[in-house]
Amino acid sequence: MRNKRGSVLCLGLVAAMMLFASSLQALPLTSQVYAYTINWSAAADSATQSLVNRFWDVDKHYFVYNADQFENAPTNAYWPQAHAMDVIIDAYLRTGDKKYSDMFPLWYEGIKQQNSYDRNGYRNNFYDDSEWIGLTMVRLYEVTKEDKYLATAKDLMEWVKTAWNNIGGGGIAWEKNDNLHSKNACSNGPAALLAVRLYEVTKDADYLEWSKKIYDWEKEHLFNSATGAVYDALNGNTGKLDKVTLSYNSGTFTGAAYHLFKVTGNETYLNDARKCANFAISDRSMIDKSNNIIRDEGKSDGGLFKGIFMRYFRQLLDEPALGEVYRKKFTTFFNHNAEVLWRNGVNKNDLLFSPSWSTPAVGTTTLTSHVSGCTLLEMRASHE
Repeated sequence: MRNKRGSVLCLGLVAAMMLFASSLQALPLTSQVYAYTINWSAAADSATQSLVNRFWDVDKHYFVYNADQFENAPTNAYWPQAHAMDVIIDAYLRTGDKKYSDMFPLWYEGIKQQNSYDRNGYRNNFYDDSEWIGLTMVRLYEVTKEDKYLATAKDLMEWVKTAWNNIGGGGIAWEKNDNLHSKNACSNGPAALLAVRLYEVTKDADYLEWSKKIYDWEKEHLFNSATGAVYDALNGNTGKLDKVTLSYNSGTFTGAAYHLFKVTGNETYLNDARKCANFAISDRSMIDKSNNIIRDEGKSDGGLFKGIFMRYFRQLLDEPALGEVYRKKFTTFFNHNAEVLWRNGVNKNDLLFSPSWSTPAVGTTTLTSHVSGCTLLEMRASHE
């Protein structure tokens, strides 16, 4: 009896190993077995509380750029304010804890102090910064139904529309004062997203048309439809294309494509989102091959890029029309990044994230890097 059972078990193990091996051929990463299971809600709670404790200025009501530097803090860290508040919104939606929603109106007023272009308002000379603040305002409106958030998002979209010009055949310029010729993925992807998100909450067809218009320009000029790569920028004066690929740009193009698919039902958008996301998690220019995770893209603005990608990448995973092969591949990659971050990329006694999700922060870190890690954990906790 023992021998028979052992033979069956052996055959079962062989079959399982063959199945596992075949799955590895389909997936660009390992489905590692760990010694313990992570409580993702607890992990997200810890990370987001660290964001509040180490970066939220309780007197000035904005997030400081360097952990624990509340005195003489820089006052030009505007665009990360949006992503930090997105994490707070994530935590509120996940937990319903009023301590998070209490921060909403304080942040709304406080972040003006971080807007070096206009200390009394929300418009910024960097159009991408305005777009991110607008996107967070849309989320705040969805959660609270308070008109001030929607009104601000609408005003920011009107500001972004003025950045469209014919240099380079159209597109949203990166910056108002000296860079109207620079047509960047970082300003066009979030612009298309802001427009379609405003359409989702208002049903105003003009927003949808703007989203399509901006998206079509980016697809024609910055998206490689053969590979799924999103290139960084087009110099409208010279026609030179900067072919650097970054997770930020993949994330916003994926997000815009997916939201346009949701509101139009046009599967071309879903195909674009799928191809773009697949490039971002597969191409050697995008990943840390030794750990099979999104690569380290630097500690300043680049620290936020991975979190942006993961927010919009995660939205694809529950889409019924995605296809099971892609769903398995994408889900495995997403989960693996979260596992590596929480097991290897953070000192549990300090709870700060570095630009690399496989290496803990040493000493201190920036808001951008920390928010990126928090975003991934909130996304993971919300989809257990």
